[in-house]
Amino acid sequence: MPDSEREAELLDAERRLQAAQRAGDVAALDDLLDEHLIAVGPDGGRYTKEDDLAAHRSGASVVEELVEDGLELIVEGTTGVTFFVGRVSGRFDGAPFAARLRYTRTWVYDDTRGWRILAAHIAAA
Repeated sequence: MPDSEREAELLDAERRLQAAQRAGDVAALDDLLDEHLIAVGPDGGRYTKEDDLAAHRSGASVVEELVEDGLELIVEGTTGVTFFVGRVSGRFDGAPFAARLRYTRTWVYDDTRGWRILAAHIAAA
């Protein structure tokens, strides 16, 4: 359980992110991803916010299943980190995939936009 209001807000942002991924909701993803996002995928590739949004818009990236097995979070001031482990399946670059993945996401907070993901690393779990 979150220990503070800021932790509760980060948990809510993580839940909104997961819902947006499942729904392919590009507008919600746009709100949750920082303009400077750098993500490293399980393939070792480097992806930006625009890469992620374009993949969802085009249908090249589709999440059909996203089941959380575990989630931890840390908040220090206006920086937060979420550690998600779960089962994910769908299509990536048009090819089917299914894997148990570990996401480490670094979030930044500001009073205007709330929590946004600045960096992410995704690996097989």
